[in-house]
Amino acid sequence: MHEPVLLQAVIEGLDLQPGLVVVDATAGRGGHSAAIAALIPGGRLIGIDQDQAAIQSVKDRLSSVDGCQIDLRTGNFRALDQILNALGINQIDRILFDLGWSSDQLALSGRGFSFQTDEPLLMTYGAELAEGQQTARQIVNTWCPADLVAIFKDYGDEPFARPIAEAIITARRDGPIETTGQLVAIIRAAVPRWYRAPNRRRHFATKIFQALRLAVNDEFVALAAGLTQGFARLVSGGRMAVIAFHSGEARLIKNFFRGKKGLGQAELITRHAIKPAFQEIRSNPRARSATLRILQKNI
Repeated sequence: MHEPVLLQAVIEGLDLQPGLVVVDATAGRGGHSAAIAALIPGGRLIGIDQDQAAIQSVKDRLSSVDGCQIDLRTGNFRALDQILNALGINQIDRILFDLGWSSDQLALSGRGFSFQTDEPLLMTYGAELAEGQQTARQIVNTWCPADLVAIFKDYGDEPFARPIAEAIITARRDGPIETTGQLVAIIRAAVPRWYRAPNRRRHFATKIFQALRLAVNDEFVALAAGLTQGFARLVSGGRMAVIAFHSGEARLIKNFFRGKKGLGQAELITRHAIKPAFQEIRSNPRARSATLRILQKNI
């Protein structure tokens, strides 16, 4: 069973009450959704996820929930307005964004998110390409060195961005890079021995895969759109909670929240980001980089 990150802090911070309309904009495997639905009897939960398999998982997990209307939709939260309009919902009371992906979603997707298995280099959240979207394969095989270095640095905080980009350019001269296995081998050869030591906490390919995933799915632009639309839909007194796992995401959220506070449109429920306690990290290692911020709309 997928273990939702910072669950208790989310539940308390959202101040859930019976009858509320709540959006889980990243339903994932349904951990947060299940807890939310149980606390809003007479209310309505809208669960959104780009992965159809995830939506089915949430549906199964919430099948035993009574007393709460549940609507599940496949889609990206950048299309939140469109999804809510189709459901006839004008305003919402609460909204949650959990920007992490469960390990089983990554491992079972077959779309190349994990460096632990040899799969096609896709990294698309949806089963089909969106208009103008490029796969990870297209990026590593067609982008110029400068652009590769830029995303590896900006999206991955990768200290060896340049040698890895150069190794990719060299490797693709002999033929296209098609699979995650090929890419991992290229990264392995490009970084120092100590950086790929088996006892390091983070795998040497983690940051490159993260950067490619963010680039493929245009995640920062999507997040900005989701935050803007979600805030606009909140009622006065409504709350927004966002869990980030990446420093770039965290900065974007922090600046968005501060901007709304500066305009007098919101108050910060969390003056500083909430982080998981040691015990949660011990039982759920993926939580170690999570940060939670919550605001309340006051207009």
